[in-house]
Amino acid sequence: MSARSASTEWHPFPPHRTSSTTSSPSPSPHRRHPANPCIYSLSAIATRAFLLGSTFASSLLLAYLLRSTYPQLPLFIAALSLFHFLEFWTTAEYNTRKAKVSSYLLTNNGMAYNLAHTAAFTEGLVEWLVWGKGGKGWKGEWTSGGGLWIVGVVLILVGQVARSLAMIHAGTNFSHLVAYRREEGHVLVKSGIYRYLRHPSYFGFFWWGLGTQIMLGNPVCFVGYSLVLWKFFNNRIRGEEELLVEFFEDEYQEYRARTPTFLPFIQ
Repeated sequence: MSARSASTEWHPFPPHRTSSTTSSPSPSPHRRHPANPCIYSLSAIATRAFLLGSTFASSLLLAYLLRSTYPQLPLFIAALSLFHFLEFWTTAEYNTRKAKVSSYLLTNNGMAYNLAHTAAFTEGLVEWLVWGKGGKGWKGEWTSGGGLWIVGVVLILVGQVARSLAMIHAGTNFSHLVAYRREEGHVLVKSGIYRYLRHPSYFGFFWWGLGTQIMLGNPVCFVGYSLVLWKFFNNRIRGEEELLVEFFEDEYQEYRARTPTFLPFIQ
């Protein structure tokens, strides 16, 4: 649970000012931000939204067409597309000052994140081709019979809702990055979903990630996701809570004592 400063008026890029008294087009159309010309680029934001939306819709259509074989694979792509779109949308709607291209979390999660999802897609496809085609073998039974994969879909939905509500209820206090100093307006959010979960955004992504692997029927990646996500969030929560105790002292310690994480073995 990261908190930040109060909202101020935000512009996608600063207006170009010139000393000339006559109005003329900006001579530098690439100026968007003094440090990074792409950080608030509206064209980059729009392009990503279009691509994610197109991928989401195409994946749902493909899942319908493959409904009698292996619809879980395109559903995985649809879940990924929706997740990354909502990361930006909730930031833009409820934490506008911090909305930028990187808010999609498409390219700033590190190589391990991309490799994990690539491995999940590959395992799902290879195992289905070997042990699932025609509804035969354990993979075919998992994806077409029994319906255990529906448990994965439920976890995906629960995780996504929790993640989005965490960002919505925290508002301007939410940050994708850990806050190492308490800024003006930084408050401890204890209402909404934070009343029931101490780190709802971490809870959401943890169970969302495991849900995708249950849906796909990926035993190898399920174990890998479980270990990696647990280790990451365990370390992250420990470090973050040290800072939150420093920021809010007894208030946070009382909140921590009464509010669970609902993450296994993380108190």
